[in-house]
Amino acid sequence: MKRHKEEEESARRCIVTGESGSKAVLIRFVLDPDGHVVPDLAGRLPGRGLWVSASREAVAKAVAKGHFSRAAKAPAKADEGLADLVEHLLARRAADALGLARKAGALVAGFEKVMTAIGKGRIACLIEARDGAEDGRRKLEQRLRVAKEQEILADVPVLSPLWADEMGLALGRGNVIHAALIQGGMQAKVLADLVRLERYGRKDRPENARAGPQGAPGEWVTEGPE
Repeated sequence: MKRHKEEEESARRCIVTGESGSKAVLIRFVLDPDGHVVPDLAGRLPGRGLWVSASREAVAKAVAKGHFSRAAKAPAKADEGLADLVEHLLARRAADALGLARKAGALVAGFEKVMTAIGKGRIACLIEARDGAEDGRRKLEQRLRVAKEQEILADVPVLSPLWADEMGLALGRGNVIHAALIQGGMQAKVLADLVRLERYGRKDRPENARAGPQGAPGEWVTEGPE
């Protein structure tokens, strides 16, 4: 417990790049009892933390170059699909965060509802599906610029971490292209999960790919919102 507390209170060093950073820009991994490398997105699992920059490239390099074993000073079994698993878990956390925001009344979805929320100066973030049409996004971004000029809103981030079917699944409806996070107590947590996934990077999906069941083979723990 003492070791884990010290990790939380200090900067972490990426085992791949050697650069230090906060928890927000790194991903914690631990070794399970059998020596398998397990992502610990919530930072709650026991064991020494092995920190990697929160990018697909860094995680893939840590696997390919044996950085986990060197950092742990012990044999570490890192699956070749670890970068994909991390993406899956990050996407699920981001989707779960959207779902909780919707249930709390802190999120609106649909072009007209988002447009209205912008006009009222209520939004903390515009969320656009990765595979949405450019026309609708362009109109909403233009409305954001006007709202800023009118001093209705300050700078509002525009994020595209999820696909339309992932957003729809999270919000309990069909494909969702446009959504907006409403200003309030939930915005910091939801924004953190969305930004983390966007920074990490997504693999391109085949056109016919859709979000599958939540859960992936080989997960040691369930990663839900904190």
